[in-house]
Amino acid sequence: MIYETIDINIDYSKLSVKSTDYVAKLKIYIPNNKDEVAKYTADRTTVLILPGGGYRMTSEREAEPIAFHFLQRGINAAILYYSVEPAVFPVSLLETLSAVKFLRDNSEKYRINKDKIVICGFSAGGHLAASAGTLWNKKEALAYFGDVQHLRPDGLILGYPVIINDYDGESHIHKGSFNNLLGDRCDDKQMLEYLCLDKQVSKDTPPTFIWSTFEDKAVPCENTMRFAAALRKNGVPFELHIYEKGGHGLATGDLVSNSTEYRLKNWLNEVCDWVLDTRSDYIDC
Repeated sequence: MIYETIDINIDYSKLSVKSTDYVAKLKIYIPNNKDEVAKYTADRTTVLILPGGGYRMTSEREAEPIAFHFLQRGINAAILYYSVEPAVFPVSLLETLSAVKFLRDNSEKYRINKDKIVICGFSAGGHLAASAGTLWNKKEALAYFGDVQHLRPDGLILGYPVIINDYDGESHIHKGSFNNLLGDRCDDKQMLEYLCLDKQVSKDTPPTFIWSTFEDKAVPCENTMRFAAALRKNGVPFELHIYEKGGHGLATGDLVSNSTEYRLKNWLNEVCDWVLDTRSDYIDC
């Protein structure tokens, strides 16, 4: 197995936001890549994992435990420990797109299928994943990278994602995520509108697997349903699951007390089937 940690450095001189001392870390996990094995397998789908944490921290529950599930299905995994507060938008977005670029640029080294890079995010990490899937060709990426065609993820996996901030009734909004993401601009109506991501979905948004729970009170399933409706409106293929049982932040679905009774514990098997079926490169490992 290949296990490496890569620094994702952001050039703050290109940005109009205050720099921080934090350097994002990209941890890469590649299944057995020895010549005698690699020659019998195709280059693999790779899932880039963005843990949640309200843009305040990155949850370990939504990091390696998720990566190991993908690895056992013969799927490459990478985890991005992106910048959180006091870093503000668009720092974490540019780190995520830089990570996608790094994986594509190093596809030969890591046996990555550069046309099959999927971003998987949870809660605020789901907002970040959805940002990468909807804003990869917008003004922030254009100004920073110039050429953006190599930045588009090939799929999105969104677990109980933060999406909306303008729903009728504040109970559907995870204010903490937007406060941390925007800092001093947290009351900027134009920025809040821009980062209400169902409004940024277009025909260029990648196919998406998205799930949440009916019982989630922290980030209610209205976030998930609004994004799915926008995908439908724009003709973007998606798979949607709203599980009845389970609160917020259940990660694999079997790490939280009593969560093993929930059917959502099977979501990772379902998403691996979706990744392999829709990306058409099943590897029997």
